[in-house]
Amino acid sequence: MLEKLKLLRAVKKRLLKSKFFKRIYDYARGNLFRAFLFAVLCSALIVALMFSFFKKSESDMWLLVGLGNPGSKYEGNRHNVGFHVIDAIADEYGIGPFKSKFNAEIAEGRIGDQKAVLIKPQTYMNESGQSVGKAAKFFKITKARTIVFHDELDLAPAKMRVKVGGGVAGHNGLKSIRAHLGSPDFKRVRIGIGHPGDRNRVSGYVLNDFSKAEQPAFEELVGVLARQMEILLTEGDELYMTRVSEALPKK
Repeated sequence: MLEKLKLLRAVKKRLLKSKFFKRIYDYARGNLFRAFLFAVLCSALIVALMFSFFKKSESDMWLLVGLGNPGSKYEGNRHNVGFHVIDAIADEYGIGPFKSKFNAEIAEGRIGDQKAVLIKPQTYMNESGQSVGKAAKFFKITKARTIVFHDELDLAPAKMRVKVGGGVAGHNGLKSIRAHLGSPDFKRVRIGIGHPGDRNRVSGYVLNDFSKAEQPAFEELVGVLARQMEILLTEGDELYMTRVSEALPKK
């Protein structure tokens, strides 16, 4: 802020010393009406300069959000796979340590040459948007640069897809984020956990741990999602999905 004020004063001083302004000043001198117009012009230009210096600018950072529930009770749950991806990204790129802020665990760092904020909301799944909204506002990060990692019932186990916008398919974490960002137009990395087959069993299914048979495939997927993250940030969704698919063991 202090540097902006110094720069603004320097620009103002230089502007007022310019030949253009000197000519207008000489023309206005001795005439009350012209002097008034000259003062209005100067004021308008200075206000325009101030507005351009202090207007809110968008950040070039990325907001990477992992969804889950806090506490050791939920750590291995299918619903917490988003947390695991964020932890894997932090490990892969040396980001951390995590600190408590915005009712979340949050860490800042770089993924290649891209600046990123990693966030794991600690509000429980249904209120995840509170933390995401606060972080996005604080860092001035747009929806277009917000990526949410979450479990997806409608994808086969250990499969993944990337999408932008659309519905939330009953996922309460996504629903909360949509409400707090004011739009569904954020990116989602959907991590398939499969469906139990009966919607009455969904709650118990997502709040149960991965089976021993499932764990190796999910651990592999989480690691690959993290290792290929720079591709998602710099090259786009399609290439990211392709690279992830190529990196996973073929069955």
